[in-house]
Amino acid sequence: MESLRRLLPSATSLIIFEAAGRHENFTRAAEELGMSQAAVSYAMRTLEDQLGVPLFRRVHRAVELTDVGERFHADVSAGLTRIQKSAEEIRAKGREVNVTLAASTAFASMWMLPRLAQLRADLPDIDLRIQTSVRDLDLDEEPIPLGVRGGDPATWPRYHAALLAPEVVNAVASPAFVEQHGFPETPQALTRHRLIRLEEPVREACDWPQWFQSAGISYQPQSHGLAINDYVLVIQAVLSGEGIALGWEHLTERQTRSGLLVPVGNHVLRTGQAFYVVWPRSRELNAHARRVRDWLLEQGSGG
Repeated sequence: MESLRRLLPSATSLIIFEAAGRHENFTRAAEELGMSQAAVSYAMRTLEDQLGVPLFRRVHRAVELTDVGERFHADVSAGLTRIQKSAEEIRAKGREVNVTLAASTAFASMWMLPRLAQLRADLPDIDLRIQTSVRDLDLDEEPIPLGVRGGDPATWPRYHAALLAPEVVNAVASPAFVEQHGFPETPQALTRHRLIRLEEPVREACDWPQWFQSAGISYQPQSHGLAINDYVLVIQAVLSGEGIALGWEHLTERQTRSGLLVPVGNHVLRTGQAFYVVWPRSRELNAHARRVRDWLLEQGSGG
């Protein structure tokens, strides 16, 4: 770097050279940079003297890059572009007070919303933005720092993953449904009731045949059942007394504790999968995103 400093004492000359070479006109470069045309011309002559070669051919009211100038301009432009992008990212990280979290609608509605008051109390200076989607977003492509997804982290090599909650699935009904139809005490007893199915459009999700199979029962979906492709609506249908649905424990635990939902069937499936907070390996989390990540994990383990 010391030899480079002797060769090119002024980084400003490279910025001026990039503009002059891009416009091939010292006057327009001067207007862009807020300088005089004479100052640009002087800076370019000084740079040529330092390098010992002409970078421009002076023609009437314009300039043209020489062959050497074109090669040097391509390298300078690429380098300055990378430096500018890096500086902008660093400055943006320092100024950001908002953090975006990508998650399913079910997680946003049933896990995050009941905890927003606690989030505001614990992290009052952070503006959390929740972006929902029917599929897991590519956090590298979207510039989103954090996401929540379920599955196996080994299949997400581009992401860091921290455990939020294990996947635990039981069957749930409303108190009104139980009062009207009786309490199903075994998995086999559930087959005599109306079962609401989640038809997940993109993400893989446990279904009734899988749940019954884990209880040792072979089950075929009912022709008179109810199928819904949104889990929030599935739970709304259960609360309205329309039938029994699978309940993911981390999403339904508060409604179960409050008595709005009742576990039925006396069987719990632990799939061995889990839900994770994820973030890309390709970039570091800023301080605000790290605080949100840590808060999510604390809530997941104890909230």
